Amino acid sequence: MASFRVIRTTPLPAAETWRRLTEWPAHAERVPLTRVVVLTAGPSGTGTRFVARTGLGGWTFDDTMEIVRWQPPAPELAGHCRLEKRGRVVLGWAEIEVRETPEGTRVVWEEELRLRGVPRALDPAVAGAARRVFGRVVDGLLTAR
Repeated sequence: MASFRVIRTTPLPAAETWRRLTEWPAHAERVPLTRVVVLTAGPSGTGTRFVARTGLGGWTFDDTMEIVRWQPPAPELAGHCRLEKRGRVVLGWAEIEVRETPEGTRVVWEEELRLRGVPRALDPAVAGAARRVFGRVVDGLLTAR
């Protein structure tokens, strides 16, 4: 599996950081040719399912996800969200941790993904591309107004 980690620190409070990072449709605004549809009624929590559909013309694929752990941040307690990727093309998991520190709120986005049909020899390239894409997503969500 391709593994990567994105770490950021923001001056935003943990609760606002969490809100921005878990506003699933907003992720699509930062990934070209992608839209996100939440499949379950809100608010988000364990059991929430959504799909990120990426494509151009007749070439599309779905990244279907389900939240299997949901712990919003609280005073002196990190927020933690774990997503399981259960699509036909994209498999794996993602974890988002939001923790207040003396320097600000620290975000750790960690992911392991496998793209069905892509040889494992390409995992380093997939991980590098995913790190750049998700780094831009996190940066955009944290700076959005």
